[in-house]
Amino acid sequence: MSIAANIEHIEERILAACARSGRKREELSLMGVSKLQPLAAIDEAWNAGLRLFGESRVQEAVIKFAGLPERYPGMELHMIGSLQRNKAKAASALFDCVQSLDRESLAASLAAAAAKRENPLPVLLELRTGEDSKSGFADLDSLFRAAECVLGCPSLSIRGLMTIAPNTCEEKSLRGAFRRMVKARDELEKRYPVKNAWSCLSMGMTGDFETAVEEGSTLLRIGSAIFGGIIE
Repeated sequence: MSIAANIEHIEERILAACARSGRKREELSLMGVSKLQPLAAIDEAWNAGLRLFGESRVQEAVIKFAGLPERYPGMELHMIGSLQRNKAKAASALFDCVQSLDRESLAASLAAAAAKRENPLPVLLELRTGEDSKSGFADLDSLFRAAECVLGCPSLSIRGLMTIAPNTCEEKSLRGAFRRMVKARDELEKRYPVKNAWSCLSMGMTGDFETAVEEGSTLLRIGSAIFGGIIE
């Protein structure tokens, strides 16, 4: 199947999941995870209407998306992979959002780098919901501390949470992870009632995105189901 056909099929599955859970399609954004993909594949996804893309490696993205505004006007590019502090300056200059903010030291580096931006850099706090994941804040207390840190940085803007669910087909575990995200978001909203700070729940990938839709995701990160061959 072509990338355009894959996107069309995914959209059908999203609509079905929305119908099952009483949600509206406009509540969700679809991201194409384009790491390791050539520009030809990104062009095809772009021509099929996809406007949100995610990359995991700063160096790859810098090379791949040189001349981004001219080639893809209106594209939104997010950093979704683990980010080293020494790459914070490059990430701040290239990405429209860093979804993988997983430690306070990284927040400090991003804040310093983003001070030169015209507008604050949007970030998501990464919550660890699976035992097989090594990144992300482990609990509510660490999320609270990170939120206070980021909210105190004028050059950063919290937009919500991100997680990588457990690598399993067991639905109970997946739903438990996604519900933990929703609960964490609700607790953060209560403690830090900042407008639009907690509007994004980035959860759901190729193997679990329908469950994520049913549990409240607002941003799906889909790679192999769109592009084929690459596992997110």
